[in-house]
Amino acid sequence: MSKPSSKPSGNSRDRVQTDKTSGIEFTQSRSISVSSSFEEMDLKPNLLKGIYAYGFEKPSAIQQRAIRPIIRGLDCIAQSQSGTGKTAVFSISSLQIVNEQLNETQVLIISPTRELAEQTNKVLGAIGDFMSVRCHGCIGGKSVGLDLKALDAGVQIVSGTPGRIFDMIRRQNLRTAKIKTLIIDEADEMLSRGFKEQIYDIYRFLPPSTQVVLVSATLPSDVLDMTRRFMNDPVRVLVKRDELTLDGIRQFYVNVEQEEWKFDTLVDLYDTLTITQAVIFCNTKQKVDWLTKKMKEANFTVSAMHGSLTQQERDATMNDFRSGSSRVLIATDLWGRGIDVQQVSLVICYDLPTNRELYIHRIGRSGRFGRKGVAINFVKSDETQILSDIENFYSTEIAEMPANVSDLL
Repeated sequence: MSKPSSKPSGNSRDRVQTDKTSGIEFTQSRSISVSSSFEEMDLKPNLLKGIYAYGFEKPSAIQQRAIRPIIRGLDCIAQSQSGTGKTAVFSISSLQIVNEQLNETQVLIISPTRELAEQTNKVLGAIGDFMSVRCHGCIGGKSVGLDLKALDAGVQIVSGTPGRIFDMIRRQNLRTAKIKTLIIDEADEMLSRGFKEQIYDIYRFLPPSTQVVLVSATLPSDVLDMTRRFMNDPVRVLVKRDELTLDGIRQFYVNVEQEEWKFDTLVDLYDTLTITQAVIFCNTKQKVDWLTKKMKEANFTVSAMHGSLTQQERDATMNDFRSGSSRVLIATDLWGRGIDVQQVSLVICYDLPTNRELYIHRIGRSGRFGRKGVAINFVKSDETQILSDIENFYSTEIAEMPANVSDLL
């Protein structure tokens, strides 16, 4: 997976800077300008209009640093904590660099889940509302015929999942000759074993000069090492690991002793869950289905989300949850990455995550973009070391849940 013209990126000298407003430390591979406002980014007037109409007032720390290098055509690695506006980083950049007069695909955005790809497509449509840019969501589980029709008519930005995107490229309906930017969202997931081959299949059809942008909340060292193979001396804007925990999220644990006691604990918390909206994470699809069934049998209203549901079921569940008609969502880690529902202020880890990186993605569902949130972890007596490892990994403190937890929401 290498560009013919690429050169190693390992010789860049990293420099650490601290953002004065957020206190976040950024590691940067070279000096880049910091834009304190969207006006300073020299964006198209209609794009600027869309940004403000969408509700943004001032760029977040990652937006201040990453948008301009992407617009300049530089390869870029952008890592920042959940809820700090990374989707807007590459959405704004994509809309800026697209030639609105050219009726060809110019930007390709790849996400690991259908929901995330769909959400990105909606953000692009909303921010680009005053522009004549055509965006399309190329997503598995949706009608192939609709994809063929949209791509044949011509779209300038495609946001999709790897399998469907590659299928459209292979059919030659998604033409790649004019693609100038490839954006890989949730890059740690996309470059893991599950998606790496699919990404390579897509990458080899792109022009050698294609700009590559990686975006994620977590980027393990093995993924960063891999980037040397297909990125051209990238600008790196990386958050220190111990800054990844969100300041606005209060984290607690409940000692449940054993698995059998989790359900009763959750039932006791139910009134707290429905004060706003809550997401409950389980580690397997089977556990999600079991817990959903148990809650419904006890006359509690909940929804379920995991990868084995049909696309129609997933869409219906997301629509119900976004509209607020469903207030409690039980999900696997499919839902843990990047999905933004404004009203979520409580996350419960019914099962502790299977790896430490998943933890930040889960709790990042609450407290989006500076809003306050609460995370509660159910901990069995044999899992105290796992909880301690999470605390050490993120240099954070997870306290015992207080009796008045509902007052914090």
